[in-house]
Amino acid sequence: MPTYRDEAVVLRTHKLGEADRIITLLSRQNGKIRAVARGVRRTSSKFGGRLEPFSHVDVQFATGRALDVVTQVESLHAYGEPLLADYDAYCCGQVMLETADHLVAEEREPALQQYRLLVGALRVLGQGTTDGPRPATMVLDSYLLRALAVAGYAPALDACARCGTEGPHAFFHPSTGGMVCVECRPPGSARPRPETIAYLQALLTGEWSATRDVESPRQREGAGLVQAFVQWHLERGLRSMPYVDRRSPVKDPPAGRPD
Repeated sequence: MPTYRDEAVVLRTHKLGEADRIITLLSRQNGKIRAVARGVRRTSSKFGGRLEPFSHVDVQFATGRALDVVTQVESLHAYGEPLLADYDAYCCGQVMLETADHLVAEEREPALQQYRLLVGALRVLGQGTTDGPRPATMVLDSYLLRALAVAGYAPALDACARCGTEGPHAFFHPSTGGMVCVECRPPGSARPRPETIAYLQALLTGEWSATRDVESPRQREGAGLVQAFVQWHLERGLRSMPYVDRRSPVKDPPAGRPD
């Protein structure tokens, strides 16, 4: 059978038969790949734990009729190891994997930007940024905004999402596409604080230095907007999202003030 190699991140696994698994990966060159890892559930498997979610691997595949077959695996980075000791980071990582799985819907279609974004987000989640560590939920929100932007759903934060009038504007509406002006705002639009929108802009552009001193209320308000935006544009709730703990010992106003 013809073979090929690629670098990939393991997104999820499913049991197949008594000893096999179907592995779903996001790869550098071939986009999303679903392949069979034969005998991987046996203790004698040569693949061991290298095909678990979060694993960044170099994989060789044999082309099959229905599904390709994993024939060789080399570990590049074990991004899951530091997350196992941090429940919040682990849950945020699960949301990232699930989001990547949903956004790259077509198999074998190149998705290099999504691949690079996921690898970078998992690295920051476990190791921190060059500007220092950041809360896991902040890293998650940055990933979600940027992943949606790569998929063509970038939120409008500087101009009205409906009429294009330059901002700043006071209202945010997820289904409209982001910030909206007074004339265009739909009923039920949120009215976030300007500091929150500036925080979201920093997350979207990856300006980590601008997020160093953002207060917890602004982080949670921004997280509420991001979560609503993601849920609308993915047209479904993420199963792993409810496990992300965004609580704080200080009671603060909820995300967004309905007008």
